[in-house]
Amino acid sequence: MTKALTRPSAAVAGPPKFRLGRYQDLALVPAIVVLLIVGAVVSPIFLTADNLVAVLQQQSELSLLVLGQTLILIAGKMDLSLESTIGIAPALAIALVIPAASNGLGIELPAWTAIPVCLLVGALIGGLNGFLILKLGLSGFMVTLGMLTMLRGLQEALTKGQTLFDVPESFLYLGATTWLGLPAAVWICVVLFAAGIFVLGYLRQGRSLYAVGGNKEAARAAGIRVDRVVWAVLIIGGVLAAIAGVLMTGRLGTVAVSQGSGMIFKVFAAAVIGGISLQGGKGTLFGALSGVLMLGLVENILRLLSVSGFYINASYGAVIILALVVTRLATGKVQE
Repeated sequence: MTKALTRPSAAVAGPPKFRLGRYQDLALVPAIVVLLIVGAVVSPIFLTADNLVAVLQQQSELSLLVLGQTLILIAGKMDLSLESTIGIAPALAIALVIPAASNGLGIELPAWTAIPVCLLVGALIGGLNGFLILKLGLSGFMVTLGMLTMLRGLQEALTKGQTLFDVPESFLYLGATTWLGLPAAVWICVVLFAAGIFVLGYLRQGRSLYAVGGNKEAARAAGIRVDRVVWAVLIIGGVLAAIAGVLMTGRLGTVAVSQGSGMIFKVFAAAVIGGISLQGGKGTLFGALSGVLMLGLVENILRLLSVSGFYINASYGAVIILALVVTRLATGKVQE
């Protein structure tokens, strides 16, 4: 009797339909392979180990910002201020350590305090964003946009528009050293992304992010402390931006007043083409990381072809629009 009822149902359902949206996380893998082939054709140095390692190191700071932004987007929010956090967090920490002759504040705290202060600044910025959004009920977009502008101005005031130099060796270490033949920054990104993928895939806290971003009221009804989850992920995003600031400072050896300027566009470009939904509740860190790699390869190929930086910046906007169009066609859903 059971079989008699089951067979007609299966016949009606038919074979499962192919939907591109199901494989969106892997959609960039063929594109990355194509870029590797194109790069090898257009430039003899593209596939050299030095060039590829340089691409990975240059993308390490961006990837940490994308990691933080992806977690926040999955939870249904966004944080534009990550762009300024990568600049002001190391700037303030170093200004408290270096002498006034090196454009510091002249307080000259012990050098070992620089990294803890930097991470604390990132956490405080994320926490303040959470307070304004969750406790005062302000728009997350406008709050973080205002925070981005305010922090950029504060960094300019703090440094008087000057580049900070004589950075302590302990602060430069992670961004300048290599472990097992690869920059330490690359290893740090791999570990943090692996930890994030594990948390999102296997732990209750990770699943809570998807639940909150997918349907906040349903998540609250299921017993999830929505505000606590969003607040925590904003703080994590701020700390990841501060770590990215440490790595960038170590790679460059100084903190410029414009450090991180314009990176938020790359962050959203990588997240969107990696399949992260701007409406929350969808996307994976593997997809976001693929987006980072794709952007890095595109930029590297364009630079090897001596394409103007203006066109490279324009390409990020074009990539975002193209990714939105592809997502619209793949999912069949109107985007708001």
